[in-house]
This record gives sequence, structure tokens and C-alpha cells, in this order.
Amino acid sequence: METAINTNITHYTGQAIKNNTWIKLLAVVDNQAGNKTAWFLFTLVFQGVIFLPVPAVLMYYYHAPIFVLPITFGLYLGSIIVGMGGSGIRIVIGWLLISMLINSGMMVLYIL
Repeated sequence: METAINTNITHYTGQAIKNNTWIKLLAVVDNQAGNKTAWFLFTLVFQGVIFLPVPAVLMYYYHAPIFVLPITFGLYLGSIIVGMGGSGIRIVIGWLLISMLINSGMMVLYIL
């Protein structure tokens, strides 16, 4: 029985290249393809609970400008579109990571 992560991957030219961290990460993400609906729901709940209240906190307590609201809401709506639009699991998890980075960056920018 062959494992999902091989030690050598054959390039389209027939040359064997060694695994690196990126290829291993993509293999782990690809193995989650059967759980795409769960990842989509996790993304919606996680962003809805953690990141949607962020603009209110930043604008009220830290006097952030109004544009943090459409950025956060746009990222949330983007995750709905990505999940319901039939995108692959790499896009769903990638969008989650990108939106986490952008929202965390806004929090760090205005709080610190």
C-alpha cells in the first residue's frame, strides 16, 4: 500500500525530484478534499465569531478608519463565494489563511 506522501515525485520530464515542505503541505491539503463541506462551515463559523466583530472593536476603541469594515466583510463574503462556488479544497483553505492574515494584520496595525 502506497502512502499519500512519497519520498520522490516524478516531474513531467521524468526526472525525480525530492519532496520539500510545500509538496508535503499540498498533499495534506489534498487529503482533506473529502471534508470540503466541513472546512467551508468551519471557515464561516471561525470568521463569523472571531473576525466579524473586529471592525467594531477597532473603530470604537482604537479609532480605526471606516475601511476596515468593508475589508473584513468582503473577506467574509469572499469565503462564502469560495465555498459555495465549487472551488477546490486548496482554494477554500487558502482563502481561510489569507483572510486570517489580513484580519490579524489589521488588528496588529491598529492595536499596536
